[in-house]
Amino acid sequence: MNRSLLIVGLLLSVLLPVSAAFAADAIAPTTENTLPQFQIEHSFVHTLASPKLQRSYEIYIKLPPGYDKPENAQHRYPVVYLNDGPYTFQVASGETRVPFNHGTFEEFILVGISYAQGEAGDISRERDLTPMLDIRHKPYATGGARAYLGFLENEVMPLVEKTYRIDAHRRTLGGQSYGGLFGLWVMLNEPELFQNYILTSTSLWYNNRTMFEQEAAYARHHTELKANVYFAIGQMEHPAPCGRLKSECSDFDMVADQAAMVKQLHSHNYKNLQLHTKVISGAYHTTTFPSGLLWALQELFLTQREAVK
Repeated sequence: MNRSLLIVGLLLSVLLPVSAAFAADAIAPTTENTLPQFQIEHSFVHTLASPKLQRSYEIYIKLPPGYDKPENAQHRYPVVYLNDGPYTFQVASGETRVPFNHGTFEEFILVGISYAQGEAGDISRERDLTPMLDIRHKPYATGGARAYLGFLENEVMPLVEKTYRIDAHRRTLGGQSYGGLFGLWVMLNEPELFQNYILTSTSLWYNNRTMFEQEAAYARHHTELKANVYFAIGQMEHPAPCGRLKSECSDFDMVADQAAMVKQLHSHNYKNLQLHTKVISGAYHTTTFPSGLLWALQELFLTQREAVK
C-alpha cells in the first residue's frame, strides 16, 4: 500500500506541473506582441536609400486584384503616387478595395512614399514638400521640394516602373496639405511628369500665398498647362470658430484660397488644363483627404456611370 501511494505521489508530482502549464497557456492573456499584424492584401514594401538625399524611404506598393491573373500578363496599369504614405496609402488602400473587387473602378497601382526613415513625420514632410524656405524660420530644414522631386522622378519612379507593369502615360500625383502644395508646385514646374493631380487641403497660405505669384509667373511665359487637376477642401477649413476645438480649425481661410487659385488658373485660359473643384461638407483639415481622394478617384477611374434620376 505504501509503495502504491508513493508511485501515485511521484506521478502527480510530474503531471500536475505539466497540466498546470497547459492550463496557464490556455488562459493566459494574449499580448499585442503575440498577435498577428494586419496585412494589406497585394501590398509590398521597398526600402530605397537615396544616394543624392543621403536618406532612406520606404515605398509602399498595392497591386490591384487582377494584376497576377494570366489574362493580364501584358496589361499595363495606371499609377497613383501619394506623399505622406503612412497615412494616405492606408486610406487609399481601404477606399479602393471594394471598388476593385466589384469592378466599379478600373484597376490601377497605388504607390505611397514614407517619411525619411529615422525622422519625425512633421520634420520630414516640411522639408520635402515645401518649395521654398519657410519665412517663419523653422528650427529645421524647409524648402526641399526641388531635391525631393528629383528623388521622386529619378529614383522612386524608375524603381516602381521597372518592377511593375506601369502605364507611364497615366500617372497621378496626390497630396494633402503640404502634399497638395507640393503637387501644385510640381504641376507648374514639370507639368508633363503627371497627367492628373489630386490636391486636397492645399496649403496655399504658405509663405504669404507665394504659389499665387508662382502661377502668375508661369502664365507670363506659357499658354498651355497640360494637367487634369482635382482640388478639394474641407468646408470647415477657415479661421475659428469652426468646430469644437481650435485644433480642428485653420489659421487661414483655406476655402477662400482654393476658390481664388481656381479662379486665377481659369483666368489664364491655359490650353489643355482641366480643373475640378469640391468643398467637402462638414470636413476639417484633418478629415478632408478621404472624401476628396475618393471623389477624385471616382472621377478618374469609375468604370460605369449611371444617369442620376
